[in-house]
Amino acid sequence: MYKNGGYTGDDRMCDLVCDRYAVLQVMSRFGIALGFGDKTIAEVCAENKVDAATFLAVVNMLMNFGNGAELAGEVSVRSLTDYLHNSHSYFLDFRLPAIRRKLIEAVDCAQSDVAFAIMRFFDEYAAEVQRHMSYEEQTVFPYVESLLAGEKSSAYSMDIFRRQHDQVDIKLRELKNIIIKYYPSGSTNELNGVLFDIFNCEHELASHNAVEDDIFIPAVERLAAKGPRAVKPEPLSAREKEIIVCVVKGMTNKQIADALCISAHTVITHRRNIAAKLQIHSAAGLTIYAIVNKLVELSEIKDTITDLQP
Repeated sequence: MYKNGGYTGDDRMCDLVCDRYAVLQVMSRFGIALGFGDKTIAEVCAENKVDAATFLAVVNMLMNFGNGAELAGEVSVRSLTDYLHNSHSYFLDFRLPAIRRKLIEAVDCAQSDVAFAIMRFFDEYAAEVQRHMSYEEQTVFPYVESLLAGEKSSAYSMDIFRRQHDQVDIKLRELKNIIIKYYPSGSTNELNGVLFDIFNCEHELASHNAVEDDIFIPAVERLAAKGPRAVKPEPLSAREKEIIVCVVKGMTNKQIADALCISAHTVITHRRNIAAKLQIHSAAGLTIYAIVNKLVELSEIKDTITDLQP
């Protein structure tokens, strides 16, 4: 049944998806798979090691069921950072490359100067998105990790991020308008198809920016204001435990990525999160942690332990 008010943990996840199918994107970025039957949102989140309050805050804000600044007080900053990292991977590794492939099929660069200019415009836009998201991965997220680890930093603040937080969807809007107004095309289906994808991508980027501006920034500012004592230890996710097992078995980041069907960049981010949560930064330390917490049997990693010995 279609719901006119905000969703709660007691609502069924299947009802949420059927009512608001756009939530499928949110689910994938939180690592929630389909096949949850009639379970509630709270139950599905618990099974997938996802903070339910954070999931609901993002969903309700994107569905216009709540004020982002108010919802920010309920979220797990760790969970929200993971969500944003997965969003970056979606845009950079899937969405934009897919649009580029379709754009190449729809326009003929060899026959039209306009087509060539459109492709160059798109590539410049994609590079701008890459720079924008790389800044967050390399500067903003490490700052957040330091706060979660109980450290205070005067060298950076979310005010700096807010000032530098360009709206990367503006240039995509320009590309859309150029195609609509100026590209003469006989391949209507192909071009209309890629234009439809650009419209959707524009909306997705706007939603991504809204989560950052209205929930992420206020949540991190609250974390910074409360100080180290307010930071609560967060449990490892199932994926993080899998990565620890791979690390103590001596696998490289690339081997871990191939084994778990994720990108090497995602592996690095998970390892950074693991180090921040456990305050363990060496393979030897993770090996001890894995044995003590029964993530691996000693017999599984005897060769690795031998390699770690001086």
